[in-house]
Amino acid sequence: MLIALGLQYDGAAFSGWQTQSNGQTVQDHLEGALYQFMGDPTLAPVKTITAGRTDAGVHALGQVVHFDTELVRPDSAWLKGVNAFLPDSMVVQWVKPVSSDFDARYLAFERTYCYALYVGPQAAPLVRGKAGYLKVPTQTSLDVPAMQEAAQCLIGEHDFSSFRSSECQSKSPVKTLYEVKILERGPWVYFIFRGNAFLHHMVRNLVGSLLVVGLKKEPVTWLNQVLAAKNRQLAAPTFMPDGLYLVRVGYPEHFDIPEPNLSSSLLPLELFEKRP
Repeated sequence: MLIALGLQYDGAAFSGWQTQSNGQTVQDHLEGALYQFMGDPTLAPVKTITAGRTDAGVHALGQVVHFDTELVRPDSAWLKGVNAFLPDSMVVQWVKPVSSDFDARYLAFERTYCYALYVGPQAAPLVRGKAGYLKVPTQTSLDVPAMQEAAQCLIGEHDFSSFRSSECQSKSPVKTLYEVKILERGPWVYFIFRGNAFLHHMVRNLVGSLLVVGLKKEPVTWLNQVLAAKNRQLAAPTFMPDGLYLVRVGYPEHFDIPEPNLSSSLLPLELFEKRP
């Protein structure tokens, strides 16, 4: 049977999603917990498929995973049992059986990411690892309206090669962004990106380039020029992973995939409208 689950984790504790020889990835810990819960060496080891293969240091509030198994257990037993074998830095929020045509990666039609940035003359040690940090003399040193204006060129279908990692394995650099929002809340700035899919390091590269505009190092029109050039060398360096969150993943309605529990994060809930 095919099972889907919703996963939340602190990315600072792991070497990214994808399995590695050191065994310290989200996938390694999740598959290890599933193996321990199943408790039957005659069953085939579980192989998980995820909606988004997050990098080291990147967090998830609404990661979605699916796997195939011969073991039949109530949803509540899966939830309680798997969580019992997971480290404190990750938790399964929900578990449900899904139809055999479900695929956590390929059937996701949209993904929402949020980058949380603390701005000021001094760092905020209590949120270290949970937010990015930009050191500026004063909060007004960052021109948020300029970034908001510049970001409008990103909406729609574009070739995002200028914001693509050299290690990206995506078959095409063409992606569609449905929404880009940049919101200021006191010393905090939140960058929200909603799109059909994202390239490796794409969000962090976009944040870094938007900050170039916000710091008045380049004009508002610069970002559109970088986008059109399709040249990674022209964009800003990849920004730190600490503040990046995979917030939610969207699927066709008939799969009835639950909404993630966003109240357990440091992100303001009003930033995110509940998807219809």
